[in-house]
Amino acid sequence: MKTMTCIEDLRQTYHGKVPRAFVDYCESGSYAEQTLHANRTDLERIKLRQRILHDVTNRSTKTMILGEPAALPLALAPVGLTGMQHGDGEILACRAAQQAGIPFTLSTMSICSIEDVAAAVDKPFWFQLYVMKDRGYIRALIERAAAAKCSAIVLTVDLQVIGQRHRDIKNGMSVPPEIRIRNLIDIATKPVWALSVLLGKRKTFGNIAGHYPGMQNVTVLSKWISEQFDPALSWKDVEWIKSLWPGKLILKGILDVEDARIAAKTGAAALVVSNHGGRQLDGASSSIAMLPPIAEAVGSEIEVMFDGGIRSGQDIMRAVALGARSCMSGRAYIYGLGAGGQAGVARAIEIMRNELDVSMALTGITSIGEIDRRAIATM
Repeated sequence: MKTMTCIEDLRQTYHGKVPRAFVDYCESGSYAEQTLHANRTDLERIKLRQRILHDVTNRSTKTMILGEPAALPLALAPVGLTGMQHGDGEILACRAAQQAGIPFTLSTMSICSIEDVAAAVDKPFWFQLYVMKDRGYIRALIERAAAAKCSAIVLTVDLQVIGQRHRDIKNGMSVPPEIRIRNLIDIATKPVWALSVLLGKRKTFGNIAGHYPGMQNVTVLSKWISEQFDPALSWKDVEWIKSLWPGKLILKGILDVEDARIAAKTGAAALVVSNHGGRQLDGASSSIAMLPPIAEAVGSEIEVMFDGGIRSGQDIMRAVALGARSCMSGRAYIYGLGAGGQAGVARAIEIMRNELDVSMALTGITSIGEIDRRAIATM
């Protein structure tokens, strides 16, 4: 994977190795994809401040995330269907993250279950939770996360209803893929992917499939999932989850200062400034546009994390300079996973860490704690 010099190299390789339905699932946003594109374009507009003749010999990208040491201010974000991007994808990504010294977040909508991942890795990982109408199921999921010794729950709060993603509908996106001639031909041209998925532990949503009798049937399972996202989700549910979960709680999906102020008073350990990767409210602000006012409003009360368009070490630096204590990245490591399995995820993390290290040197900075607004060039 050393020939992969940047995340874009991994992305292009990923596009050639993984069936289109799953590539589009990863790459797409909701509706016209305005927010999806804004996440990247707004980040790219932020210019770093080049500094010279500073002694930057002893640099370190090490930091603390939720009180735990991390090799850089980055966590792998929760991504649904990771195990359909590469067989056992969640296990491979978690191993790569832990070997690199950063957190991994397992999605509720993962292919490998909480127990599958816990049995395959040596250290605790984070678990991302959706609150569904079946509160008994949610209670059971929290208990399973505790039994697996997950070190934090990442509660996603911006998915009461699901934003439409046109590409998924056009591709007949399902798990396993909908049987269409185009899909079958596409899969036939991706033998390495097909073999990895065939040999993987599971072919459907591992955290959900055993919940009710008949859930192994994909049609029954898909129908249950589509009916479970709850428009009645409220701050009271955050209190309820906090009462059940003994560990650290992270609230993901905060994009408004007023909401951030409420989140800071819930007792959560951190919040994530995020618009769900541009997959929910189209026309919303980019995550990076809302990071500074949110960090300014609540950064002294709660750990502020950032998610939305991170593709490089320079992006990590931009977000930290504007108030984030750490970042999450999803698509970047999925590109690596599809391109080369565990080695590809490891390479994605390595690329971003190396870019961050060099960017720090060229801005005259030697530690993560030194990165602030002074690292941003004023126009």
